[in-house]
Amino acid sequence: MAYYFISDLHLGGEMPDTLRLLEHLLKRIATDLSHLYILGDLFDAWIGDDEDSESAQQVIRTLRAVSASNIACYFIHGNRDFLVGERFAQETGFNLLPEHHPLTIHNRKVLLMHGDSLCVDDAEYMQFRAQVRNPAWQQTVLAMPLQQRREMARQLRSQSKSMNSVKAEDIMDVNDAAVDAAMFEHGANLLIHGHTHRPAVHDLAEGKQRVVLGDWRRNSAWYCRLDASGVELIHLSE
Repeated sequence: MAYYFISDLHLGGEMPDTLRLLEHLLKRIATDLSHLYILGDLFDAWIGDDEDSESAQQVIRTLRAVSASNIACYFIHGNRDFLVGERFAQETGFNLLPEHHPLTIHNRKVLLMHGDSLCVDDAEYMQFRAQVRNPAWQQTVLAMPLQQRREMARQLRSQSKSMNSVKAEDIMDVNDAAVDAAMFEHGANLLIHGHTHRPAVHDLAEGKQRVVLGDWRRNSAWYCRLDASGVELIHLSE
């Protein structure tokens, strides 16, 4: 039995193929899966736990089926689904984790993150991140009518695409010093995160490793598997 990690599925009403790919993966690993961690950006945008679209309900049903199978399931917020709350957790059976989650797996000191907080060179994004992670700002947004939040999410996605199109690639990647600091603070020798859409296994100094999960597309998925024999980053295509 193994631990599995995924992130950056960016599910939404326009991504039914990605949800089918998730369901395919979950069936494929069902007999090997003991723990499932979603490390953020499960959704392309999550506007609150009162989201009642059929696509959102399909995702909830899919996740609930996993947790109901005696699989330990966990969720870390990403930069697209920072408004996921306790109602979502109850409906899916997933446990919400803090943005830095250290744990020990098969004698490895592991640190789990979404990864956006490591992109400290992108000052513009870090300012945006501080705003949307502010509890007061979140409460203000959640008090808005559902349709108004949908329009706000659409505008934020459009704004993000526009800003990222003119940024240097290295600015949007993680900062090495920030990685070292996070791993040192939590005593980790293995960091697993997503966000950057640059899937790779990085071998670091002193035998440490950093695993970057990839983003999902219509027929392409990335996941990480960890058991007593080691860690593996796997690409699944259909």
